[in-house]
Amino acid sequence: MAEFGHLLVPLLHGLAISLRVVAGAAALAVPIAVLAGLARMAPWRAVAWPAACYVELFRGTSALVQLFWVYFVLPLFGLRISAMAAGTVVLALNAGAYGAEVVRGAVAGVPAAQREAAVALNMSGWQVLWRVVLPQAVPAMLPPAGNLLIELLKNSALVSLITLTDLTFSAQLLRSETFRTVEVFGLALLLYFAAAQLLAALMRGLERALARRQGRAAVR
Repeated sequence: MAEFGHLLVPLLHGLAISLRVVAGAAALAVPIAVLAGLARMAPWRAVAWPAACYVELFRGTSALVQLFWVYFVLPLFGLRISAMAAGTVVLALNAGAYGAEVVRGAVAGVPAAQREAAVALNMSGWQVLWRVVLPQAVPAMLPPAGNLLIELLKNSALVSLITLTDLTFSAQLLRSETFRTVEVFGLALLLYFAAAQLLAALMRGLERALARRQGRAAVR
């Protein structure tokens, strides 16, 4: 048992780094996804077209190649950023591209009749969005957003390739030091699973809290 504890300590340190990357990337990905998703639905091509290009670029290319571009190629043009910043930004942009489609689908799923009714009540475009569309679209976004958050956790392993000491990099270092491949990567697997379950539980809790809030609002 003491031997497993010796292996677990550096892996927990790596997990903390992984969760830090995930938290930062998720915090950036949410506004990116909302803005890009709404921009894709804009009636103006000058707004919709750049948003569509962003979404298709990041969905259609490898996250690993994107990470290498930011961390290894941009310095050739004089732009140097830390491994933590590179990992966080790339994962955020990648998750934001997928999240934009979630936002677009949820907003498009709101019945057009409700928007028309809001316009008939003399609401402005922003009032229709904030008071009618988003309150109905957000609950539909949460389940797929939870899946994207877990995917973000799994993709965070890519930052090990730019020497960031996340869980995967810590496991690789520990394996090379101890030669205990099965134990090290078995523990790493369990830690990723535990973190994914924690994130899933948090998203389910958010869904329940939002459902209760909407239920109280409906009663009022």
